[in-house]
Amino acid sequence: MNKNVLVVDNDKDSTRVILEILACRNIRARVVGYGKNLAEFFEKGSFDLVFSVIRVSRPYDDFRLIREIKAAFPQLPVITICDTENQQQHNQQLLDVVMNAVDAGCSDCLVKPLNRVRIENLLDSLVPNHNVAIADHDETLNGNSAIIGKSAGLIKTINLAKKAAPTCAPVLIGGESGTGKELISLLIHRFSRRVRGPYVRVNCAALTDSLLESELFGHEKGAFTGAYSQRKGRFEMAHGGTLLLDEITETPLNFQAKLLRVLEQQDFERVGGNDSVKVDVRVISTSNKDLMAEIAKGKFRHDLYYRLCGVKLIIPPLRERADDLPELVWHFVNQYAPQAQRKINALDTTMMSVFAKYNWPGNIRQLRNVVMTSLILGSGPKLCLADVSWLFDELQAETNEPAPAAEFTGLPLEQIEKQVILETLDNTGGNQTKAAKILGISDRTLRSKIRNYTKNGDLQMVS
Repeated sequence: MNKNVLVVDNDKDSTRVILEILACRNIRARVVGYGKNLAEFFEKGSFDLVFSVIRVSRPYDDFRLIREIKAAFPQLPVITICDTENQQQHNQQLLDVVMNAVDAGCSDCLVKPLNRVRIENLLDSLVPNHNVAIADHDETLNGNSAIIGKSAGLIKTINLAKKAAPTCAPVLIGGESGTGKELISLLIHRFSRRVRGPYVRVNCAALTDSLLESELFGHEKGAFTGAYSQRKGRFEMAHGGTLLLDEITETPLNFQAKLLRVLEQQDFERVGGNDSVKVDVRVISTSNKDLMAEIAKGKFRHDLYYRLCGVKLIIPPLRERADDLPELVWHFVNQYAPQAQRKINALDTTMMSVFAKYNWPGNIRQLRNVVMTSLILGSGPKLCLADVSWLFDELQAETNEPAPAAEFTGLPLEQIEKQVILETLDNTGGNQTKAAKILGISDRTLRSKIRNYTKNGDLQMVS
């Protein structure tokens, strides 16, 4: 994923050092000099880190600029660079800069001449850029819009979406909550002939029955209490582009009838109005429910289903995408490690084993939260669950594949017990307290058995 860094400095030598380091990490950089209007640069794009030099002659102005950046983007890390005039003033100037940098919310403070190793270590923590597989191969996307993964099921869905994108056919995207249905919808818009038009989203589950019609079709002035002026609905806003109806199954039946007419004729009247409004909109809808089952229950109109389902895409759940787990974990490390200011260079094998066996009822959204929690509450360069015992227990509670008893067939009971204990210790990274809890025995009993295994040469060492 592309990262962007802003460097505010007029010194060519120090700027060159920073740019060389960033280039080696495939990180984009933008250099601006003093006196430039930084608001213009932030309007043109987002940044993941800012280097800002503090001039001895005008420290007040420079720190005012940093405070403005932090006020607008509180999570954005800022590193100050102190440019002292001479060695005699060095210590006092540096102390003043550091104190003001802490007060302004900066992540760190560097001193010229710049130390390359120090900058490398800061980038490891603040702008991690681990390589991940991007399924839709669009390097222009930011971390929130790219589809991460390489599993066969995901790639198949993406290829089908790209086939449907250039047509005008309505698309229905199915899949469990948290699988990334909206990302597939955005991909279809990006690869469609409507890409220069608007992309408008409506969360049908978040709107009450009374608000749905006004939100989608708009209203005239005086149509109801509080309608002080005419307001365009989402259909008008999406004219010439794409309209996403997110969680379409949450709409009531009476509204579904009105929606069907609009989809068929591409015109409607605003609430409280008589004039017909003509639009040209491509509709994409999503649902985390089985629509055929909803039709059978009488909760969804079959004629609306056929109108929405010109092309149907199903996104596989995370439990069927084992190949995507490491890619997604590293992707979320890239996103959230800067908040924890933690350098991660490895993933714990026990953690990844637990991830591979877990059902992931919340899919990618749940995985994101698990990684974020582990980053914030853990410590050290390896991402693991050892520091978050409750999270480890939660993920162990619902695994896909409990250990089959068949593999122990024909073994003596003592041998089966030993094998189960040793495998549990291995899965918990040698943590005896967690292993005892999983096995349902006391810590004292487990320690006694470990001593026997060690004495007999079955176990060399358990941490």
